[in-house]
Amino acid sequence: MDARDIIIAPVITEKSMAGTVRSQYSFEVRRNATKTQIRHAVEQIFKVDVLKVNTVNVDGKVKNFSRRGVRTSGKQADWKKAVVTIKAGQKIELGGVNYFEQ
Repeated sequence: MDARDIIIAPVITEKSMAGTVRSQYSFEVRRNATKTQIRHAVEQIFKVDVLKVNTVNVDGKVKNFSRRGVRTSGKQADWKKAVVTIKAGQKIELGGVNYFEQ
């Protein structure tokens, strides 16, 4: 499996931005990816040294909809989040723009 298949997208939220002070970056990853695969993918794509990888399986939210008087419910997709701690002094930049430090 290619490194770009494992890392889907960065997670850019207030909480993940606060983690960049401690050199922690959050990514959405494939649900079947292991910590070792995530470590190697981040090191290969961003050319940084990974110290630690924490993962969490996030359950999708259940949403209720009403259309033309009919109530129905749906569920968002489940996904996996990886919080990657990199070596102090290193940064991750995406496309020349550092989204993690704004």
